[in-house]
Amino acid sequence: MTTALVIGEAVLDVVHAAGVDPVQRPGGSAVNVAVALARLGRPVRLATAYGSDAAGDLLAGHLRAAGVELAGDPHVLAASPRAEAVIDGTGAAAYTFEVEWRLPSDVPTEAPHVVHVTSLAPLLEPGADDVFALVGRLGPATTVSYDVNLRPGITGTGPEVIERVTRMAALADLVKASDEDLLALWPDRDPGESASRLLESGPAAVVVTHGDGGASWHSRCGCDWCTGGIHAQQVDVVDTIGAGDTFGAALLDHLWSLLGAGGADRIAALDPEDWVAALEYAARAAAITVGRVGADPPTRAELA
Repeated sequence: MTTALVIGEAVLDVVHAAGVDPVQRPGGSAVNVAVALARLGRPVRLATAYGSDAAGDLLAGHLRAAGVELAGDPHVLAASPRAEAVIDGTGAAAYTFEVEWRLPSDVPTEAPHVVHVTSLAPLLEPGADDVFALVGRLGPATTVSYDVNLRPGITGTGPEVIERVTRMAALADLVKASDEDLLALWPDRDPGESASRLLESGPAAVVVTHGDGGASWHSRCGCDWCTGGIHAQQVDVVDTIGAGDTFGAALLDHLWSLLGAGGADRIAALDPEDWVAALEYAARAAAITVGRVGADPPTRAELA
């Protein structure tokens, strides 16, 4: 089944920027990834949660417009999650959240082409344990991707969070994290050292985004490890909302033919030239998103 199953939160973003009225936009890491994959032409099902309210209607309409199918009934929360995003002069966003997370009980258990778990899904109860159980069932028959996308304001960064992040990384074949994620988890370590620590837990590769510093990969190459990186794309930043989610979705899109059952071995076999091509493609997609307002990922035609 050549469908991506994306698992994670849906959030109404209320964006505050200087000189303009606040704007409400559908968002949340999993929603952004699912929409980005759909705009790139990939079939996507989303396991998420929101309320039967105006924000939920906005989220549902956004997903329908992008062609994202729902994997299970998302109406498992009394109210839709909400994030207040304040944009500073550089385009960076600072967030405050009102978020709950549950996994719908009727998510199909047929293995998709790839399972992508993101952000709060393995960290926030009561849904986190259900996510671990689902990924544990599906993982042996597919490729599992995990984007750490940490939200310390919601989950904190203590030992329990580190344990859950490491545990999900151990179930994954491909892990993505930002350098900010890694510094929040292990502030006394260089992000490259932390990426190696995650690699030791079991995935075939760990990709780290470094903002305007580009991106790097850390992968298993047979009995050895390899690493390398790319420079950032040059772009005028409007805001950074959804940039990391777009990067992650475009990375999966580029690697699509390698995913599915046994994907870990195929990812581990990538050489440095392959990684440079994959990361440059993902960075190009993210550069389009940061050049626009909100989480507005590109279509395949725009990338071409």
